[in-house]
Formats: sequence, C-alpha cells, structure tokens
Amino acid sequence: QLHLVESGGGLVQPGGSLRLSCAASGFTLDDYAVGWFRQAPGKRREGVSCINYNHGYGDRHPDYADSVKGRVTITKDNTKNTVSLQMDTLKPKDTAVYYCGVIWRGATCVVPSVDYWGRGTKVTVSS
Repeated sequence: QLHLVESGGGLVQPGGSLRLSCAASGFTLDDYAVGWFRQAPGKRREGVSCINYNHGYGDRHPDYADSVKGRVTITKDNTKNTVSLQMDTLKPKDTAVYYCGVIWRGATCVVPSVDYWGRGTKVTVSS
C-alpha cells in the first residue's frame, strides 16, 4: 500500500519556525513530483512548494508560491524517502492544514493532478 504521512505541525507564534516532514512508504519518491500544499479554513487547497520529476537526472530546482518565497525551503531525502518543508518567519496567514502530495512523473505540482495525498498536519500561527 502507498502511504504519505505528514508530521511536524503545531502552534507557533508569528515570526517563528516549523519543520514539516512527509514520509512515503510503499513507493519511491524518485518517480514522482513531490509537493507541499495547504488549505486554510474556507479556502481552496493551494500549492506551496514543489520538486518536479526530473526523469532520473537529479532533483529539479524547487518551485515556491509567491506567498512563501524566501521563507520556506523544500528538501527531499532520497535515502529516507522523505520530503520536508522548513518554514521560517511564519505569519498568521500561513495558518492552514498542510498536505504532502505526489504526482507520477509530474512536470509540476497542481492540485488536480495529485495522485496521492497524505492526511495533513495542522499549522496554526497565532500569538
């Protein structure tokens, strides 16, 4: 069975940091574009960051949404089959449930194309 399990969410004050992790089992992330998405209350799920599939030639440079550019860093550990999201200088508008998603040999990460989702981890940024 294929599974994605997120962890690392929680309550943090504005300006603080969190590191989210997503562990994949039952398949290898090497064959997929891997991304982090988020869904705030009452809003649509949106992309945060993505590492696109690169046909086995090593990871592409990550993509970031404009709203988080310069504040988050996505990394993929191929030996551990995990993908992480380091989030710094968090703002209240970053409050959302964060999801890990993968797209089979995907050129980009868009919500409708995601093949597998994790269950999400909640991030709350509040003083």
